[in-house]
Order: sequence, then structure tokens, then C-alpha cells
Amino acid sequence: TKFLQLRYQFTNCYSLSLPLLPLKFRHFQSVIVLSFLFLSLFLQPLVKEVDREKTPLTDVQSPHHSSDLCYLSSHLIPKIAINLFTIPNTRRSISVFRFPSSLLRINSERLDVCVVSAIDLERILQVNREMSLLPKSDSIQIREVWDDNLEEEFTLIRGIVDDFPYIAMDTEFPGIVLRPVGNFKNSNDYHYQTLKDNVDMLKLIQLGLTFSDKQGNLPTCGTDKHCIWQFNFREFNVNDDVFANDSVELLRESGIDFKKNNEKGIDARRFGELLMSSGIVLNDNVYWVTFHSGYDFGYLLKVLTCKNLPDTQAGFFSLINMYFPTIYDIKHLMKFCNSLHGGLNKLAELLEVERVGVCHQAGSDSLLTSCTFRKLKENFFSGSLEKYAGVLYGLGVEN
Repeated sequence: TKFLQLRYQFTNCYSLSLPLLPLKFRHFQSVIVLSFLFLSLFLQPLVKEVDREKTPLTDVQSPHHSSDLCYLSSHLIPKIAINLFTIPNTRRSISVFRFPSSLLRINSERLDVCVVSAIDLERILQVNREMSLLPKSDSIQIREVWDDNLEEEFTLIRGIVDDFPYIAMDTEFPGIVLRPVGNFKNSNDYHYQTLKDNVDMLKLIQLGLTFSDKQGNLPTCGTDKHCIWQFNFREFNVNDDVFANDSVELLRESGIDFKKNNEKGIDARRFGELLMSSGIVLNDNVYWVTFHSGYDFGYLLKVLTCKNLPDTQAGFFSLINMYFPTIYDIKHLMKFCNSLHGGLNKLAELLEVERVGVCHQAGSDSLLTSCTFRKLKENFFSGSLEKYAGVLYGLGVEN
């Protein structure tokens, strides 16, 4: 059975390291936590307090000859922890927070879970809400791009890319309709062949781009609102083209008007030409942020090259590295974060990032991707993300 380390957060900001059964054993947790409360009265004299002002969180060490005890300032918890659940049926409401493994080490042991008393809980949750990186919905303008304003919007994009070089991207397409048969060396080869077959046959419907700077600020483009872009393409036709019924129905329910796209949408070839000269591809100073984005980049490469995708993953990644030198796939980053799983919406919920706009529309999804990336980086990664770049989840070799 896998055990977690538990450190009870005392009202005086001391904490104790003890084993805790896996979270599924909920009926044991109340007894364990109440036992910690009782033991704390006797253990407090054994703990040496660390100066909360002079000692940074990442440098906290357990006192000499007392390797299981440490100091942790509770006001820092919302900056580095995710609220997992609240234990019911206790005299005092207890909440459990999970900490990223990279932020705090005590004698090489990872601080995994922290229990916080109800005294601090509401203040902690309020700070978490205030820390949200996502702008309010009334401060966001989703700039709809059609054939008649395509060049005008690319002029704006060329003017902001140097100051806002982080580009979160999402696409909408007609689903997955083909599954290859045959023998494959590994699952990644199978996934790539599936991607290639579908991207080669199907057509891009919508592309969302959200630009931000290193701090997560969004451009305003001379307006009083933060701007994100949603490009609508004309090529896909529900009457003539192959598609997955559930995918197209979901897009229709999300508000995509396929008839309007056919009449007013962007010509993909013209878009590719403007994209090539925009400064956002073939640029080492631009950082692409995505979520499980093999198909997203597949469709962009198809638009940029006006060709089918390469026959091999090696050829595919050669083009990726040329057009998009730095890529961060959030789904890949999640592998290095404790207990994070699921899709973009689930991750955003765990990180308390709220959506602006309609789910399954590319502009809104790209904004959610951008803000979720910032919150993930802030909570789980200290320093550079360079070593995680260039990997697309489910493809290639994931180190």
C-alpha cells in the first residue's frame, strides 16, 4: 500500500510528519487527524521555530535531532498548494492540501500533504480566489476573425508578438474518423499514424490564439479590453465532408455556425501565407503553450505547408522544431505534478482557474490554456521549464 506523508498544521504554525493511509480510506482520516490534535499539546515543546521572515519556504529544514518536525507558515499555503478535500464529521473542519514535490524538501523527504484547521481555511480559500490569473469576463474581447478582417487582425498580431511572445493555441476540427490497422513498433507510432490519417483527410474549423507576456498579461491592442483571437475557416462543409457525428454536434451545441463559416470564413491557404509572415512561427523567441496538442500542431503544419503530414514521426517533429522551436504541452507537464490528471477543464478546476467564454470554442479554450499554464507553473515548477519543452503528449519519446 502506498503511503503519503502528512504534516498537521498547528494553530501556532508548527507541523508534524506522520504517515497517512491512501485518501480512499476516508473513514480512518478523522480519527488520525483528531489524534494529531491531541498529540500536538505534548509535542509543541520539541519543535524549534524557524524565523518566518528570514527563512524562505524552499530553504526550510527540520531542526537538528528532530528530523520529522518543521516549521511552515500557513499564509504561504495557498500560493503552493491545491485543496484536495475537506474531512467531514470532525469537531473542527479540516481541509487537506497537496503540495508540489519540487517546492519543499525536508531531509530529502517530500512534503506531500498538509492539513489545515478551519481557523485559517476561509482566509486561505479567499486568497486562492484572489490569486486567480484569469482576467474577469467583462475585461476580455474575443476578436472573431473572418475573411474580411483577416489582414487587419494579422497587422495587430505582428505588432504585439515581440512584447507578448507566449502563445496559447487550441483548434477545433471534425473529430477522429479513421483508425489505422497493421503492426506498429509501439503505441506512439500508432498514435502518430492515427493523427496523420485524420489530419490529412479532415479540415480545420477554428483556431484560437491567446498571447501573453512572461507574467501572464494579455495585450489590449489600443482598447480597454484584453484581446484574444478566434479564426474561423471556410473549408469544412457538413454536407460534403467526412466527420465524427459526436464531435460536430458538440461544436454545434457550443455555438459554431457552420453555414456562416462556409460563407464568411477564412481561406486556409491565405491564412497560411499570412501566418508565415506574422513573426509567430519560425521564431526562437516565441513560446507555444498547448494541451495534448498533437492534432493542433498537425492541422497548423498542414495549413503552413499545404501538404499532407510526413510519413514518419521523425519527419513530423523535424517540421515542428522548425516552425515552432519551443513548445510546452501542459498534458506532458502534468506528469511531473502530484495527483494531477484529466483534461483541460478538470485541470483548470483543480487549479481554480475560471473559464471565460464558451467551452469547445477555440478562443475560449486557448485563453483557458494560457491561464492554466501560468497557474501550473506558479504552483508546481520553480525555475526554467526548458527541459520540459519540445514534447507532445502521446507522441515521440517522452523523457
